[in-house]
Amino acid sequence: MFETQEEVPEIKERLHRVGITNLRTVARINWKGKLYTFIPTFEITIDVPEEKKGIHMSRLVESITETMSEAVEEEVREAHTSLEELGLAVIKRLEKKHPHKRAEVWVKTQLIMERETPASRKISLETYDVEVGVIKEPDKVEKVLKVTVIGNTACPHAMANNQGKTHIQRAVATLEVRTDYNEEIALEDMIEVVESSFSSPTYTLLKTIDENAVVQKMYSNPKFVEDVAREIIFKAKQKFKGRIHVKVISYESIHKHDVIAETWY
Repeated sequence: MFETQEEVPEIKERLHRVGITNLRTVARINWKGKLYTFIPTFEITIDVPEEKKGIHMSRLVESITETMSEAVEEEVREAHTSLEELGLAVIKRLEKKHPHKRAEVWVKTQLIMERETPASRKISLETYDVEVGVIKEPDKVEKVLKVTVIGNTACPHAMANNQGKTHIQRAVATLEVRTDYNEEIALEDMIEVVESSFSSPTYTLLKTIDENAVVQKMYSNPKFVEDVAREIIFKAKQKFKGRIHVKVISYESIHKHDVIAETWY
């Protein structure tokens, strides 16, 4: 069998990221004594030297499959304790199958958290988009943690000029932290930083008294999209070590356009 991947390419240029993307599988994470089951989407890439034509794609998939098997077979091995640990485990398996200098594993999934509604105190299950990346360089390993949270804003300008009446809109904020792999940061803490920075959180379950409480909170806490972005990065800088990126989009209710605020540290 010809190993065409090992041939010398016609154009000799190093490639920094070559791999597979949009690969879905199952993962089990044992986080703080609770077992979570995810169906994440993976992206796995490695660097390819200038003298090598390509990579062996099947070996990337094998590295995930074998790592998942370790997590599922609980009678032999424990589940991984975090998504970033899972990502690093994939990279370590990949090192044995496909030598490289640089590798990345990105995991996208949804995290479901229990929230208590503001007035009726009922439990509402809320879903948050999260992404975890593990980046291995020759001299270091870093991780990237990213959460996306839905909230809402009430416009302070309209409120100040309209006898207390204003327009409200849904807002979506993303917080990303890039840091050393060994730095302990919980996705739940990142979600809390973002969610607490809106005029009000949003909920899947709301009884009438809860709706009233949410509306009252929004009107008592009006914010521009700029205010939300500033509050998120202010809180994040106090709580997390690393490079921080914040992006907030306000889906305007009275305009045909939307509004964005973005900053980093």
